[in-house]
Amino acid sequence: MFKFITQRPLWVNILAGIILAIGLFSLFLFSLDWITGHGKSGTVPSVKGKKYEEAVKILKKAGFDVEVQDSIYVDTAKAMTVIKQFPDADEIVKSNRTVLLIISRAIPPEMEMPNLLGYSFRNAEMVLKNMDLKIGDTTFRPDFAKNAILEQRYNGAIIAPGTKIRKGSVISLVLGDGIGEKEFAVPEITGMLFSEAKELLEEHGIIIGAIVTDANVTDTLGAFISRQNPERFDDEKRLQRIRSGQTMDVWLQSDKPVGDSLEKKGRSIPAKKKEDDSEGDGGKDYL
Repeated sequence: MFKFITQRPLWVNILAGIILAIGLFSLFLFSLDWITGHGKSGTVPSVKGKKYEEAVKILKKAGFDVEVQDSIYVDTAKAMTVIKQFPDADEIVKSNRTVLLIISRAIPPEMEMPNLLGYSFRNAEMVLKNMDLKIGDTTFRPDFAKNAILEQRYNGAIIAPGTKIRKGSVISLVLGDGIGEKEFAVPEITGMLFSEAKELLEEHGIIIGAIVTDANVTDTLGAFISRQNPERFDDEKRLQRIRSGQTMDVWLQSDKPVGDSLEKKGRSIPAKKKEDDSEGDGGKDYL
C-alpha cells in the first residue's frame, strides 16, 4: 500500500508533504470567511416589550439565533414578554449571532413575609418596596405608639412573619394613632413644679402642649404651674377624662400658687380626695 511512498526518494516525499500542507492551509484560509460569516453582518431588531413567540420569529427572520438567558418577575410587565435583549436593538453584529433574551415570569416567585410589627410606617414602606410587595389600605386604631405598625394583613386577615407569599402581593397595615385606648382621669398638676409635672405627664403618655410663662419666669423647670388645660374638673365639677397621646397646656409662674391667688384668676384648686372620683372610678385612676 505504501510502496509508492517507500519506492520514491526521501526528498520527493518531503516536498510532497510540504505541498500538501500548504494546500490544506490555503483551503482553510479561503473557507474561513464562509465558515465564520466574515463580512456578513446585520442590525439587531428591537424585540423589547414583545411576546416571546413574536420576538423569536422577528429575530429568526433577521438571521439570528435566540436563547433565553433568564426570567424575572416584574409586576408592571405582561407575562412572557421580553424585558431586555443582548445585543441591544439597532446594534450591528455578525449574522447568525445568538441574541440573548430576559423575559418576564408568568408566576411571581414566593418569598417570606417580613416582620413589620413595631416598625414606623416609613420604614415598613421601604421594606415592602425593597421586597417587591405593595402597600394596600392603611388604617388607624387607638394606641400610644403613633404611626407604628400594630398589624400586617393580607387579603383581610392577619399574616404572620415568615408566611410564604408571592412577590407583588398587597399588604394592608394597621397603625397606632398616637392616642391610647384607655381613658383615665385628668391629673391635677396645678401647684406642682414644672419639672415634676413634666415627669408625671410623660409617665402616662400625655404630651405637653403650649407653655405660657409669666414675664418673671427665668427657669422653666423650676417654675410652678398656675393653670392647666384641660383641668381635672369642668365647670360643673365633673371629673374630666384624657388618653395617652393627648396634649395638656400649662401656665407657669415663679412663685408657688395658693388657693387665694387662684381664686382671683377665676378658679380654685380642687381638694385631692378620693370622693373626687365618685363617678365610678373609686379613686383607682386618680393621678
